Amino acid sequence: MTSRISQIFKDNKSNHKKTFISYLVCGDPSKDYTLSAMHTMASSGVDIIELGIPFTDPIADGPTIQRSIDRALKKNISLMDVMSVVKEFRKKNRETAVVLMGYMNPIHKMGIPKFTKHINDIDVDGVLVVDSPPEESQHLNKYLNKYKKSHIYLASPTTTDSRMKSIIAMSSGYVYYVTIKGITGSKISNLTSIKKNVNKIKGFSRESLPVAVGFGIKDAQSARKMAAFSDGIIIGSSIVELIHKYSHNKTIMNSKLSSFLKSVSKAI
Repeated sequence: MTSRISQIFKDNKSNHKKTFISYLVCGDPSKDYTLSAMHTMASSGVDIIELGIPFTDPIADGPTIQRSIDRALKKNISLMDVMSVVKEFRKKNRETAVVLMGYMNPIHKMGIPKFTKHINDIDVDGVLVVDSPPEESQHLNKYLNKYKKSHIYLASPTTTDSRMKSIIAMSSGYVYYVTIKGITGSKISNLTSIKKNVNKIKGFSRESLPVAVGFGIKDAQSARKMAAFSDGIIIGSSIVELIHKYSHNKTIMNSKLSSFLKSVSKAI
């Protein structure tokens, strides 16, 4: 599948760089802040933005992201609000890839045909649905393929070899490898094991599907370590925390965010 995501990984590999993926929750502290932060990300070395869809039961997320989602929900941020932010972002940016990340319930409520048409219309590049495993997402996968959108799946240290093969068979864009047996924001403990599992996933992929690693990457130092053996790194909780910390002033928030992101981009 030729897509913006695939091209980004390909170009970065040619330039001996690793792909930088960032995450933030849409609507925390506001849609306007989210749009501003996305543009700051794009200008500070981020290649792919994972934009979180607020949902009431974010089972994979740690306290930092859960609190962020709760703040967004209290402002009634909906799936359509998320899409409106992407639509605005695309008015000025056609290069940075955008992946919608969240849970199946809001998508199911909207309806898969309507959802996939909407994301195609606003030029979203892919979708990562945390609680929709391969055996339960054939319908979504079919419609994403129809519009040539990437369907990104999670893999973890507990994923069996047989299950990993089924995940890769349905994945496009990249595989999101969860480095730990836990929630977002947890600490990384065993670098050797992570490297071994990343290499195993690469070995299962006939089309050299990129593997990006996330969970537990908090700064430039940890990003550099993970980038040494992966195709890309994903940072979420540290970014979400930073945005909230400086949410009293958008200018300061963007300045602090830019400095942090540039340090990570330089490291990888």
